[in-house]
Amino acid sequence: MQRSDTICIAPLLYKQVLKLMGNRFEISVVADDKIRANESIAGAVEEIRRIEKLLTTFDESSQTSLINRNAGIAPVKVDKEIFDLIKRAGKISDITQGAFDITYGSIDTRLWNFDKTMTRLPDPQTAKQLIRLINYRNVILNERNLNVFLKEKGMRIGFGGIGKGYAAEMAKRFLQKKGIQSGIVNAGGDLTTWGYQPDGKPWTIGIADPDAARHAFSYLDITDTSVATSGNYEKFVLIGGKKYSHTIDPKTGLPVQGIKSVTIISPNAEIADAMATPVMIMGPRVGLDMINQIKGLACIIIDDNDTIHTSDNINLR
Repeated sequence: MQRSDTICIAPLLYKQVLKLMGNRFEISVVADDKIRANESIAGAVEEIRRIEKLLTTFDESSQTSLINRNAGIAPVKVDKEIFDLIKRAGKISDITQGAFDITYGSIDTRLWNFDKTMTRLPDPQTAKQLIRLINYRNVILNERNLNVFLKEKGMRIGFGGIGKGYAAEMAKRFLQKKGIQSGIVNAGGDLTTWGYQPDGKPWTIGIADPDAARHAFSYLDITDTSVATSGNYEKFVLIGGKKYSHTIDPKTGLPVQGIKSVTIISPNAEIADAMATPVMIMGPRVGLDMINQIKGLACIIIDDNDTIHTSDNINLR
């Protein structure tokens, strides 16, 4: 009787790094076949590029640009996908009392331009005037016709506070549908994980030290979890020796102060991304009070004095 041997191939981690949506994306999958892994990653990349075309404001033909161009003029019919994303963004604005607001794109670029050298802050009265069009309540949605209308001329929406997380979430779902049972999609620091490493252990995620962003001050072991961090180390200007973050409070038009970084842990990458900036705006006390009331969310805040504040359900190591 002829003996037959079965060869078991251990799954490996396959990874690709690309520039997408203006950010560094790193897509990692666990698979037992390199060709299948690469084909799956290529499909996830196409999904991210598809989303970028929908959300970008740098392409005049995108649906987002069309909405902005017709502000104060006429409603714009959009795909259900983008309609639903705008609708969810409005709900997050309600929950965060306007600290999250996709109409932040309405801010006058004369106020803050972090690509050029700034030598002084705008006065509070000027700042307030230049943010007058920021108001998520003026985004009018017609669910029956899938129409989006910005009430005021000059209003603009933008998905900078939610787009990367949404793209990461959708790329993960694409890979899961393709049968990839474990992986990470890291969208410029906003990442989502599912399954386990090839050795069966959870994924270990480093929480960036805001004073040395390439180093971690703590680690989390996670699976089926998303993490997003917003910090004043990402983009800022120095004026009079003081650091001013690119995160602008939509109620004052002035940069947020007092917090170095906010990390949100959530089952969903879109939610993690969207909640990081508003907590930074709201501050440790109000922000953590909100997070503690939302099931499934957790938060780590580092303030300007390097004090670490955490939600009730955090276990750092």
